[in-house]
Amino acid sequence: MAARGRRVVWTPSAQADLDGALEYITGDSLTGAQRILHATLNLAASLETLSERGRVVPELFDPDIREVFVYSYRLIYEVRQSEVRILAFLHGARDFARWRRGQ
Repeated sequence: MAARGRRVVWTPSAQADLDGALEYITGDSLTGAQRILHATLNLAASLETLSERGRVVPELFDPDIREVFVYSYRLIYEVRQSEVRILAFLHGARDFARWRRGQ
């Protein structure tokens, strides 16, 4: 059986989260920022066919909202019928409740 493909779409807030993280990391290590960028983009692209691979976000209990980890970051996404929406790119130490209130 062939894997069903979904289009991967980044929300503007998730793009801003990623940009902010990369900007911060670049201050310490350009190579580190590049490594995280490549790993994140590759992982996000893999969600096109492996969208259920992540775990359900424990704070939300919604089977359609999942997360995968990129180093110490949480890539949070929503699985829809024809697309995967990247919702956030958060550092694991960031206050999840504060991010959720900002939605």
